[in-house]
Amino acid sequence: MNAKVLSVREATLGVLRSFGVDRVFGNPGSTELAFLGDWPDDIDYVLGLQEGCVVGMADGYAQATGRPAFVNLHSAAGLGHALGNLYTAFRNKTPMVVTAGQQARSLLRMRPYLFAEDAEQFPKPYVKWSAQPARPEDVPAAIAQAFLTAMQHPRGPTFVSVPSDDWARPAVAPPVRHIATEFAPDPAAIVRLGAAIAAANRPVFVVGPEIDRNGCVEAMVAVAEQARAAVWASPMSSRSSFPELHPQFAGFLPAAPEGLAGALRGADLIVVIGAPVFTFHVEGPCELLDDGPPVWQITDDPTEAASAAVGDTIISTLPKALAALSSALPDAAEREVPAARAQPASPAAQNPIPPAYALSRLSALMPRDAIVVEEAPSHRPAIQRFLPRPGADSFYTMASGGLGYSLPASVGVALARPGRRIVALIGDGSAMYCVQAIWTAAQRALPITFVIMNNSGYGAMRAFSRLMQAHRPPGIDLPGLDFVALARGMGCVGWRVSDVGDVDRILSEALASRGPALVDIAVDDATTDLFSHPR
Repeated sequence: MNAKVLSVREATLGVLRSFGVDRVFGNPGSTELAFLGDWPDDIDYVLGLQEGCVVGMADGYAQATGRPAFVNLHSAAGLGHALGNLYTAFRNKTPMVVTAGQQARSLLRMRPYLFAEDAEQFPKPYVKWSAQPARPEDVPAAIAQAFLTAMQHPRGPTFVSVPSDDWARPAVAPPVRHIATEFAPDPAAIVRLGAAIAAANRPVFVVGPEIDRNGCVEAMVAVAEQARAAVWASPMSSRSSFPELHPQFAGFLPAAPEGLAGALRGADLIVVIGAPVFTFHVEGPCELLDDGPPVWQITDDPTEAASAAVGDTIISTLPKALAALSSALPDAAEREVPAARAQPASPAAQNPIPPAYALSRLSALMPRDAIVVEEAPSHRPAIQRFLPRPGADSFYTMASGGLGYSLPASVGVALARPGRRIVALIGDGSAMYCVQAIWTAAQRALPITFVIMNNSGYGAMRAFSRLMQAHRPPGIDLPGLDFVALARGMGCVGWRVSDVGDVDRILSEALASRGPALVDIAVDDATTDLFSHPR
């Protein structure tokens, strides 16, 4: 029996449905119209007003659902606009299939308007795989391959360029295939690691974002309690992979070699799970890399394993590895449980508003199951102290360091988590990279509270200029931004808070809003030390 001949478009929509795609994130253009015409009712088209917003929204959605997101961009220019957040998706290890329209095949030789030269090379190296299929009938199979590749560990974005005249050509639907994505650790290595943990007097676990990405927070807590080990969050972790009020949680490691070594001093074994060894942001001496205690790593990323500066690595997906490690751990009942870290005192209410006070009130007022999507780098130490997260599915940020991710990502997380309150905690500088995403939130009446921590500038750059002794650099101050007016112009209510006495009232009103609401909090502009305080 011959397979049914479909159009490339019909076959591709079948591919999307076979991978559970219920939403397409996009910004349309002329080279995509043949794909977008007569759009089907069973797949929601989520419009972003700029391509960086589109990829950020898709990233948040994929991270929150654990399913691959599908993105449709407009030609080379649209892909170019999206590259910053595509780089973040790569560093976030987000499963995502990105497509972009290419000009008609009959025109390519003449380098036409909207032409993308070597289109499949354009997003590299920040996609796992890319292609512009040699024939129109190869497009559906290429998109299926892109999905299968994106979901293999380590997960990440893939890219397919599709000439505009391909969509109406005949094709046959590719077969529906499934590839098992989990793989187990080497049993002998797990036995050695279990023995090393049992023999240590002061073992330390360093937990990274892969734990929460793989739904393993409860398993990680069980292993830590079984081992009676202190638990630190890895430097610059983009997820909350351990309950931050758990008595064994020791704090957050800085992305500075000297500070990290100081935090882990006294440990006689370091086990890094679901994170690199280590992510640094500044250089400096690190005794751990020269003459420190034994280091072990568990990761699903062979490149991450090979690039580690020290230690032995077990390559495995996290669910398999943690189950195996739990079985290999002997009873550690004789080991003393590490002392719980001291909790900070409540910050004082004063003007100008201290960031720590605003964050402590936000923590107290928001619902217990609220999800925080954060991009306020200069306030990260205060966030870690005064906005503790409970672990699984409670915190998202970018792993890349590139701004413009979290505001649109909050829209994707809200679409993935209906009924949950989303708090987008954004710096004033960060907000301006993809502020257009507020429009999508307003159009869909999403329950997002946008909290702008407004210190009138790039606070992280103020900190770096002091650290690097770069005196009076230009371009750090950001006067004259009216976020309330910007929000209202896109259909979102907003308030400005400049007096500490108004913080609770306005935050409470914004957190109760049925649709999106923005709160612009004028906080003091004191320079934050981003690296010396590991807790």
